[in-house]
Amino acid sequence: VLDNSTRIHGKLHPMIAVISIGDCELLILRRLHGRSSQLTPVFHTEMQRIDGHVQTPLQLARVDDRIDPDFHEDITIEVIEKGSAVHCVSCYEGDIVIMGSDGVFDNLFVDEVADLCNAVLPAGRQIPTNEALLGHLAKRIVEACHFKTERGPSGQLPDAPIGRGGKMDDTSCVVAEVIEWTEAHSKVWAPRRRQWQWQNFMTCGTHCVVDDDDLEDYDGGMRPHGGSSAGGYKNPRVGRESKLLASSSQGEEEEDESGCCVA
Repeated sequence: VLDNSTRIHGKLHPMIAVISIGDCELLILRRLHGRSSQLTPVFHTEMQRIDGHVQTPLQLARVDDRIDPDFHEDITIEVIEKGSAVHCVSCYEGDIVIMGSDGVFDNLFVDEVADLCNAVLPAGRQIPTNEALLGHLAKRIVEACHFKTERGPSGQLPDAPIGRGGKMDDTSCVVAEVIEWTEAHSKVWAPRRRQWQWQNFMTCGTHCVVDDDDLEDYDGGMRPHGGSSAGGYKNPRVGRESKLLASSSQGEEEEDESGCCVA
């Protein structure tokens, strides 16, 4: 989300910048008639297909000379530079952003995604929405995608954008909400200075050290290495919400003690 200087009707207005390549899609839903109204799709990207064929999506993959001796990274760069679709869309506080792989949008129609959003996030709710609820919505969407490949009580397969019965596929979904960025958010999400150790130099910084010999196991297990369940990988986002609340409370106490405000 860009907090830019664009003015619409004389007022500053944020925008969402979207760059997409391949067969993933992004969907934005908005309550068009106030917080008491239903979430309605207002923007939707399109999958990129080679020559428009459904079964030949444009995809990016992790490839190097170990997999393809003739591979050169300039090929990938050219595809990204010439094949990317770029959009800048106005956004409002409370907008819901759904990002999904082809496993989502090949199996679910847009109105089905909207129905799931309205079921989990009913009208009239306060914002910002709890992260756990957004995560629950993402899981509901993935479950609905898997359901499309199962026969119903009558033995019929459900309809899907790609055809009756959908398709079995890896399914990834991210759900986000547009909120106002405050000073409290800036403090919680500010980069931390730390003493980097050499073992973290080529890793993500969370002690998930992966050697070349571990790549096969890493891809198969889909989780970082680096220790036992008690002392291994830790999600860096865990605890941020509580810190944000603590930062907000501290800010309110400081304002009460100072006895002044800015109108």
